Amino acid sequence: MTGTQVDNAEPAGPAGPVPSAAAPRWRAWLLEGLTERSARHPGPHATPDTEHQGHTWWRVMCLTGVDYFSTLGYQPGIAALAAGLLSPLATLVLIALTLLGALPVYRRVAKESPHGEGSIAMLERLLPWWAGKVFVLVLLGFAATDFLITITLSAADASAHVVENPFAPHWTHGANMWITLLLVAALGAVFLKGFKEAMGIAVALVATYLTLNVVVLVTAAFQVLGHPHKVGDWTDAMTAEHSSPLAMIGVALLVFPKLALGMSGFETGVAVMPQVKGDPTDTYARPAGRIRETRRLLTTAAVIMSCFLLLSSLATTILIPQSEFESGGSANGRALAYLAHRYLGEGFGTVYD
Repeated sequence: MTGTQVDNAEPAGPAGPVPSAAAPRWRAWLLEGLTERSARHPGPHATPDTEHQGHTWWRVMCLTGVDYFSTLGYQPGIAALAAGLLSPLATLVLIALTLLGALPVYRRVAKESPHGEGSIAMLERLLPWWAGKVFVLVLLGFAATDFLITITLSAADASAHVVENPFAPHWTHGANMWITLLLVAALGAVFLKGFKEAMGIAVALVATYLTLNVVVLVTAAFQVLGHPHKVGDWTDAMTAEHSSPLAMIGVALLVFPKLALGMSGFETGVAVMPQVKGDPTDTYARPAGRIRETRRLLTTAAVIMSCFLLLSSLATTILIPQSEFESGGSANGRALAYLAHRYLGEGFGTVYD
């Protein structure tokens, strides 16, 4: 009997082009750490549940603090420009909104959206199909704009600190735009490297930055206590400028939205929830430990920021002449740095910058 002889061969692979060796590496790098999707639909060879893995809440808080706490560098100056002598009162309105409004809302968001979807996904579930999709796209546009504004404002403020430092090289003068673009590119490069690396840098930066702010504010408090007449000068000027307490409250309510620059930090806090370490007993459906730790993160960040905002607003309003906040003034965009240079010397001020 005759027939065609078939040589032994390896089983044929799936049809289509064979991917290069680089493709799997790029795909693995891009998808590194994204365990949430696989946890929803585990396959027969799925690894054990990893809900308890991640980072402690305070480390993740430092990651969100790069967005949230960074506004301390320029928010007192913006508050002074927007509200003038009423800056502390407008800041109190912002703090009340933060602690009594935004914080309770986002603590609920952490419970309802524990896998990083955020408040936008919650709204999508409440609306009909197409209306929900369109609404989510619009909100995503606003959220992206908010993140970009915060990033560029912080980077631009950092470039102002560099350029206006007395020890800055002469070639940096007038180079604000290039310094800003360089800082934004550096930030993007850090996050492209990975969350683990970004978190390590964020912890060091936030710890150092908050410590420097504490030193500046404690020094400012001693200056105010040593010169109590400055408080009287401030209150006298404020009452002379505004006829009644009701007028002061009205102006503060009108201008406080200009101060709400760091509110995106709450959305960032729930967006990075998958990075928060929960309990060993957490599951994808019931991540109770992760929710508890994220709520602790949000509350701690809000309380820290509220204290810093109020103290910095009082210190800068009482100790810095209003003319210095104007364009071209030494405190424009760098009010706390102004205090650092004035009361702690150029060396410490440079470290703060």
